[in-house]
Amino acid sequence: MAAPVLHFVVVGHDDHPIFETDLLSKSTDASGREERPQYLYHFVMHAALDAVEEQEWSTNAMHLGVVDRFNNYQVSAFTTAGHMRFLLLHDGRGDEIVKNFFKDVYELYLRVMLNPFFIPTAKITSPLFQQRVKALARQYFR
Repeated sequence: MAAPVLHFVVVGHDDHPIFETDLLSKSTDASGREERPQYLYHFVMHAALDAVEEQEWSTNAMHLGVVDRFNNYQVSAFTTAGHMRFLLLHDGRGDEIVKNFFKDVYELYLRVMLNPFFIPTAKITSPLFQQRVKALARQYFR
């Protein structure tokens, strides 16, 4: 059985990622590199952006559900009013759990955006934001 996958990314305008994290604990090999195939995750998530764009214009809902599948992976999406996209690559988590996770992350995202010193198109580099997103992932995806 393959290791569980839970990879989260916030994609900004022009399809540039502004935040990205692996929500499961990091495991490294002897040389200190990650064992997870990050390049595959990037490829799958980037390929799903076309499906997200197609779906976000056909519905008023912010939570788009599962928008793409690749092998045993699923990509769920959430879009904000400002057309920032939240993507979660997972291995078949429940849709209601993913929806609640996205809503809570959206609240955290709004707090970052309300900071008068934050530039909306800049990468989110706050360790506190990453810590809280990972805490939400532990809460929802145990």
